[in-house]
Amino acid sequence: MTREIDLYYWPTPNGWKVTIALEEMGLPYRVNLINIGAGDQFDPEFLKIAPNNRMPAIIDPEGPDGAPISIFESGAILQYLARKTGQFGGPTERDRVAVDQWLMWQMGGVGPMAGQAHHFLSYAPELDPPQDLPYAKDRYRREVARLYGVLDRQLAQNRYVAGDFLSIADMAIWPWAQGWERQEQTLDDKPHMKRWLEELAARPGFQKGKAVAADKRSSGMDRKAQEVLFGAKSSAA
Repeated sequence: MTREIDLYYWPTPNGWKVTIALEEMGLPYRVNLINIGAGDQFDPEFLKIAPNNRMPAIIDPEGPDGAPISIFESGAILQYLARKTGQFGGPTERDRVAVDQWLMWQMGGVGPMAGQAHHFLSYAPELDPPQDLPYAKDRYRREVARLYGVLDRQLAQNRYVAGDFLSIADMAIWPWAQGWERQEQTLDDKPHMKRWLEELAARPGFQKGKAVAADKRSSGMDRKAQEVLFGAKSSAA
């Protein structure tokens, strides 16, 4: 019987990548919550697993050669799980190259750019004092729009991102792309992205993955969390 993978997690797009993959792959896992707003990511024990003080991370007790292994960085975790299970990594070498390049596209493009859009559109204006920066808001809004245009054109030719098969690239991109409204984007000119978002949202594995610890996700952020995450000191402190 497969032993549970320990998942170190908080309900964010990067966390959802891994819960979705674990659900789609049918792997058992145990959730260890890392409250990033409270600073759990700086705990010395967690830093032994994730030295970059970011979640998600995993410990697989049945790693290579049967020995335990810890892995940080969501993209590396997805690649490892795909190799471990033989699922969602692409059926041929050519397909695997396509999966890897779209996974890297998410890691280097959609994730960072959508993350900056979230920050400057939603979080920065709520800081004390407020940081409402039109240049930054416009820059990241435009770049996310460009990236989603790339995605829509790719999906015009393919059912899924890397081809006609579901892959870890889809699992990496979807958690960020489904937040398009918060990123102040439109799908009116992106029908293929809209179709893809809806198809994946209907899959039980995606639904279950996104639902993990959903009650912990807050629409707001207190001053302590702002300081922990952004180094933002309150003027009232």
